[in-house]
Amino acid sequence: MPRYYTAALYLFVDLPDFADLREPLHQCCEANGVKGTLLLAREGINGTIAGPEEGVRAVLDHLHADPRLARLQHKASWSDHPPFHRLKVRLKKEIVTLRVPGLDPNQTVGRYVKPADWNALIRDPDVLLIDTRNDYEVAIGTFEGAVNPNIKAFTELPAWLDAQERLQGEDGKKTKVAMFCTGGIRCEKSTALLKMRGYDEVYHLEGGILKYLEEVPPEQSTWQGECFVFDERVSVGHGLRPGPHELCRSCRWPLSAQDKASPLYEAGVSCPHCHDQRSAEEKARLAERQRQVALAASRGQAHIGALQERRVRHVDDAAQA
Repeated sequence: MPRYYTAALYLFVDLPDFADLREPLHQCCEANGVKGTLLLAREGINGTIAGPEEGVRAVLDHLHADPRLARLQHKASWSDHPPFHRLKVRLKKEIVTLRVPGLDPNQTVGRYVKPADWNALIRDPDVLLIDTRNDYEVAIGTFEGAVNPNIKAFTELPAWLDAQERLQGEDGKKTKVAMFCTGGIRCEKSTALLKMRGYDEVYHLEGGILKYLEEVPPEQSTWQGECFVFDERVSVGHGLRPGPHELCRSCRWPLSAQDKASPLYEAGVSCPHCHDQRSAEEKARLAERQRQVALAASRGQAHIGALQERRVRHVDDAAQA
């Protein structure tokens, strides 16, 4: 049986004393053998933690003991290998960074749509469907008919939205918009942004893509491809079964079997997406790191630096993977 219980969680809730919560939370995680990353901000909490099940549940109980966090929910998964090798409890300005002054999902947010009702909504020809995730996530899967903003970071989304004439609709009437992301946190921010800008009919997928893939049968699904996740699985498909992708250790792009068959792919050094972006010095350094990883593996050890680097990309976006 898998030994490591992983809990991905987030909640937008007003926490004016969030800085005071850090040390007790850090101590609780350490006392229970729990590692991972937790972000605390005035607007709420966001993170992913892992460890023995009883330890993770003790941390969740600690959080739920605060009445403001009583409704905090989490998504659970299991692993044979430790997903994290360090513990970080950080204080942030935002639990998912968008950098829009005055934006508060605790005050206003789009309408939640259950996975069972999502297909009917996005088949409406008057609805503009927008994928709010980053380019490397969209590259391996998205919903049929979704618009890809081609952003490299969530902070680029507001400017992209400002430039979209199609959002204005006809006769000055604003378009109906449906948004989605991996687990829901980015959609809370992005739909709150549109509501702040005067859009009345704004919808988002409750529980995100992961909940949709968990609940909607493949034969009824409008999802195409795999869903990128910010943990050791890299990608999942329907039923949340682990997908076939691996991460490029150089640029963190999710790689398919076709990518790995490319002559531009060298394990741990480069892939078709970053081969031309790496200098000879960088490739030599990465090749040495890969050699150390292989040596550690031959001794039955984990190369902690490589494992951690795999998980640091866009930590603010990762918690509800």
